[in-house]
Amino acid sequence: MRNAQQILADANVIAVVGASRDPFKPSHTVPLQMLRHGWRIIPVNPFVDEVFGVKTVPTLADLDEPVDLVDIFRPARDAVEVVRQAVAIGAPAVWLQSGIVSAEARKIAEEAGIDYVEDRCLAVERAVGRLTKLT
Repeated sequence: MRNAQQILADANVIAVVGASRDPFKPSHTVPLQMLRHGWRIIPVNPFVDEVFGVKTVPTLADLDEPVDLVDIFRPARDAVEVVRQAVAIGAPAVWLQSGIVSAEARKIAEEAGIDYVEDRCLAVERAVGRLTKLT
């Protein structure tokens, strides 16, 4: 299994489940930071048409392209189903944001053989590793 830094370094396209239009929520600011540092972000939110100027998709099943990482901004009880969906679409990695922990989600990911990170922030890991996709 890859560690958090390796997952981010290898990823180019990140689906963000629970991405928000609210500029004061981490579910908006974190993916926006990743976008500004060169990752392609696909917001997954069934309740809005776009987030930070990017068209949303309602669910992971609605993606029309592969993703390198599924980032989850949903409560732990919802993360289990999101991880199942990530496995179903063939995502190689899932990431539960800071404060989100789920033994069941971890078990699903491990049994599927995909990389799993929980209770960590993409933006913090990006900053710590000084990672960018900008050239």
